[in-house]
Amino acid sequence: MPDLLLDNARLVLPDAIVHGHLRIADGAIAQIGEGRIAQAAAIDCDGDYLLPGLVELHTDNLEKHLLPRPGAHWPAAAALRAHDAQLLAAGITTALNAISVGEEDAEEAVDPRQVLSALADARAAHSLRIEHAVHLRCELPCPDLAQRLQPLLATPALRLLSLMDHTPGQRQFHDLERYRAYSARHGNARDDDQFDARVRHLQDLQRRHADANRQRVIALALELGLPLASHDDSELIHIAEAVEANACIAEFPVNLATAVAAHAAGLQVLAGAPNLVRGGSHSGNVAAADLARAGVLDALSSDYVPGSLLLAAFQLGGWESIGLARAVAMVTRTPARAIGYRDRGELAPGLRADLLRVRVVDGLPQVEAVWVRGERRY
Repeated sequence: MPDLLLDNARLVLPDAIVHGHLRIADGAIAQIGEGRIAQAAAIDCDGDYLLPGLVELHTDNLEKHLLPRPGAHWPAAAALRAHDAQLLAAGITTALNAISVGEEDAEEAVDPRQVLSALADARAAHSLRIEHAVHLRCELPCPDLAQRLQPLLATPALRLLSLMDHTPGQRQFHDLERYRAYSARHGNARDDDQFDARVRHLQDLQRRHADANRQRVIALALELGLPLASHDDSELIHIAEAVEANACIAEFPVNLATAVAAHAAGLQVLAGAPNLVRGGSHSGNVAAADLARAGVLDALSSDYVPGSLLLAAFQLGGWESIGLARAVAMVTRTPARAIGYRDRGELAPGLRADLLRVRVVDGLPQVEAVWVRGERRY
């Protein structure tokens, strides 16, 4: 791969933004310098921002392509390529695809084995343009979770396990009326008797299986050397349990108190970029902006809207208390380091040349170009 020189750019470094140039060689950043460089072969970035490729820890976007409507399953290989293209256009160059294991509703569930097989085939064929890894969402109330997990653990793309519990009456669904509305949207529990019966069934599954499954997943994370995330923590006891489990990430804390406790305990607090862009949580949980104001927001996830990640970073970057360099770190360096990626996430010599050229148009960041390992892909 020939060397590449990008000139006349605003380089978003870990702690500053400087006007300068950047050289790429053999898929890595070879040199960073301030000011312009007089070389005819240089690409003039016209003063656009140059920042690291975005790192996504929890995208649910693949599920939307696999299951565009309830019961309407889409071919996994085709879904994966469409998902890949959408993430690339959003500036995401490393993505952990969040795949649920142990979903209660079979009609709405996707087969994890089918997804991982399609991902392995696509990687072998070099048909994907960004780097895709796997985040297994372990639904703790599932009666046969251990059996479902076992054949998935050998995938070399597995980078993260998370402890999930969507039982109504706690965590994300601590408000049963909100859970009732959620169930109605998904075609479940159309009357009070159905709803009450479903809640009792799910709560019974949790009582019988969640504790044992939690210990199994914690043991697996330790055995495989995988980072572990807690999810939808709504009580301080949940944070204590996450600390005891050696979790390193607190995904989408439900309220400010749990976010503060998680941050104080050394967990990386991950919030939804759509939450920040919209000005609040769609499910009534704490606003990501409130976490940022409290100084306990460490990282962002695009969750269900790939384009939200870059938009949220620039939105936070406009805050005097945060600034663009720190905001960009929330979607690049911090999530990368949280799961052990040391070769990407910032503009520094020797790291992977996963780069975005971004122009602000009418107040919104617009992706002009994306390089993955020094090769332009968008």
